Amino acid sequence: MKSLNALGAAVGELLKQREQTLAVAESSAGGLINAALVAVPGASAYYLGGCIVYTRPGRSALLRITKEDMAGMRSASEPFAQLLARRIRASLGATWGLAETGAAGPTGNRYGDPAGHACFAVAGPVEAAVTLKTWSADREANMWAFTRRALELLEACVRGGKVPPA
Repeated sequence: MKSLNALGAAVGELLKQREQTLAVAESSAGGLINAALVAVPGASAYYLGGCIVYTRPGRSALLRITKEDMAGMRSASEPFAQLLARRIRASLGATWGLAETGAAGPTGNRYGDPAGHACFAVAGPVEAAVTLKTWSADREANMWAFTRRALELLEACVRGGKVPPA
């Protein structure tokens, strides 16, 4: 397993080189995405802030997401991940917004998604959303997998290239 610093180093260096900034909203990764980004020395050059949006009251208080914003949308979905990414980006005035939402386990969520299901989105000059299913009930392993996938997606978008398959 890579260290937090190793996970965030490549995308952190890329953001620093391009003088771009980032804001993060995550859920079932539980803060590991944010931690991987701030573990990199010099993170203040690109990292503006982030939050863990784990509940309805959390998304309301931290990102001002209303019932109207959620109309026709469920939380563990690519559209919701995109809403989170756009909202955190706008809230902090970042070049990029990165978001993750899903079910770490050991059980699935109330929408019928299995443990190991997560959706990721990037908002910014390039936008993308993807879903990952690990098919594992191992909560911690899923959190690490979610973190890796989120950072891979972000790096691909910052590079303006093709989003790598899950």
